[in-house]
Amino acid sequence: MDDPYKILGVERDASAAAIQKAYRKLAKLHHPDLNPGKPEAEAKFKEISAASALLSDPEKRAAYDRGEIDAEGTPQAPRGFYRDHGDRADRTKYQSGPSFDDEDLESLFRNAFGGRPRGGFALRGADLHFTLSVGFVEAAKGGVKRLTLPDGGTLDVTLPAGISDNQILRLKGKGQAGVGGGPAGDALIEISVNPHPFFRREGKDVIVELPVTIQEAVLGAKIRVPTIDGTVNLTIAPRSNSGTRLRLKDRGIAGGHQYVVLKIVLPPAEEPGLAAFLADWKPVHPFNPRAGMEQS
Repeated sequence: MDDPYKILGVERDASAAAIQKAYRKLAKLHHPDLNPGKPEAEAKFKEISAASALLSDPEKRAAYDRGEIDAEGTPQAPRGFYRDHGDRADRTKYQSGPSFDDEDLESLFRNAFGGRPRGGFALRGADLHFTLSVGFVEAAKGGVKRLTLPDGGTLDVTLPAGISDNQILRLKGKGQAGVGGGPAGDALIEISVNPHPFFRREGKDVIVELPVTIQEAVLGAKIRVPTIDGTVNLTIAPRSNSGTRLRLKDRGIAGGHQYVVLKIVLPPAEEPGLAAFLADWKPVHPFNPRAGMEQS
């Protein structure tokens, strides 16, 4: 893997928040679910995820910056090792030294990583970052959603009822495996809630703008209204106006309510009878709906 800083397009002194922001932007752009049938996007997504996994782990990032591990997380010899053999009086750089067996290499890594005893070198696995797209109703009601991983595996993610857009779920121990017996990292799942054709959210409340006919608004009616739990009956009182807000108690998210906002719409085609009636109609109580809007 190339330099993870270059892959994410961040400077070496970038903050953790800047790294996370860069990852989110690139992950949404190259996610396999948004690029079906494009293997190059899947490969790029894997590369981005690996770079983010390394740089999001403070221990591994520090080890990479010191040259103790490479971009793949593989331990490297200390930077001073080659200089010991290269800066001699004859100025011969990096000449071959004696061969090393496993005991010599283990001793080398003990010195490089804090003098830990044999078998004691361990690093926690990196956290892995993923984006999961869910529908509005799925997010509102909660449930289990299957996430396809870059390597083709799957992860079942439990969505709590009322989860919000951009909220991050942490699945402990579901990240990258540790090194030397260290614990696995976590999987961090950023939730992306897709917009709904007619539902929208205000806190725990669900808002629906409901079209009604002139006849229904003037005379009143019983109509069917969609909710996140299915369709229910709603009574509209006579003389209901556009903008009238009706509450469906406990039909919202996690104890919230649903509010139905009425919107009077005209018939899609010409209605001669209605036009003729309105032409001859003389209101008993004339009024100006734009009163107070005129400017002097």
